[in-house]
Amino acid sequence: MENFVLILLAIIAGYLLKHLKILPKDAPVALNQFVIYISLPAMILLQIPKLHFSMDMMIPVIISWLVMFITAVLTLLVSKLFSFSKEITGSLLLVTILTNSSFMGIPIVNAYMGEEALPYVLVYDQLGTFIALATYGTFIASYYASKDNLTLRIIGFKVITFPPFIALVLSLFLMGIEYHPIISSVLSSFASTIVPVALVAVGLQLQLKLPGHEIKPFSVSLFIKLIVAPIIAYFIIKLFGWNSTSALVSIFEAGMAPMITAGAIASMAGLAPRLSSAIVGYGILFSFITTYIIAKLIL
Repeated sequence: MENFVLILLAIIAGYLLKHLKILPKDAPVALNQFVIYISLPAMILLQIPKLHFSMDMMIPVIISWLVMFITAVLTLLVSKLFSFSKEITGSLLLVTILTNSSFMGIPIVNAYMGEEALPYVLVYDQLGTFIALATYGTFIASYYASKDNLTLRIIGFKVITFPPFIALVLSLFLMGIEYHPIISSVLSSFASTIVPVALVAVGLQLQLKLPGHEIKPFSVSLFIKLIVAPIIAYFIIKLFGWNSTSALVSIFEAGMAPMITAGAIASMAGLAPRLSSAIVGYGILFSFITTYIIAKLIL
């Protein structure tokens, strides 16, 4: 419950700060930069070394990557169909594809399925969306934010110099290594700032009424993220004949709200910041309803 309260209060705080004009206009940029350069690398360095690969928990990993791939292709096709701009397409390829699999996923799955389902949430998050954020997210932000003609060399340079990706590479070399308690405490403190800081930035950019030209991509994104993605996950588990707790958890995870940090990356990269924040903010609110419907249908 405290997670839900924090989400709502952080968004509201940002929205009020904007209307009270307490912070400068470029505050969302500064907050998002803090998340990308400090908070997210700390989270990666803290969590990735803890991973343990096991064939028993591969179902959430398989479903997470398949859902992300299929929804990315679908989003790209729809963007071309509606002739969305490069900035809007880049935004949608971040906030529509990357799911809020931990911060929203843990309390929601716990509420509907109990604590025994939580290990599968962590696997879906850490081996699925978290790695996708540092790799796929880095590539999309680099490619769609650039105003110049890109070569593979330029894209590669942008990817390998992006702080979350650097942190991911370092963390892979640290797998199995236990940090000194002081280092763990410092990393944990920085990592814990991701959600409140990113959501205040969302609130600062949130508009209750979007411009007409942003309504269509807004609707497309949330339809794919909250409705199409869990349907895809459902058909995948039926196709493979999976009928386990991990499979049901994966459907829930696929239907979670857009990832908060994905919105921060999109905003920092200049990929339709107002639209990105609206999709994240409203997506979180709408997901309380859609995940309830999912629970009624599959449990």
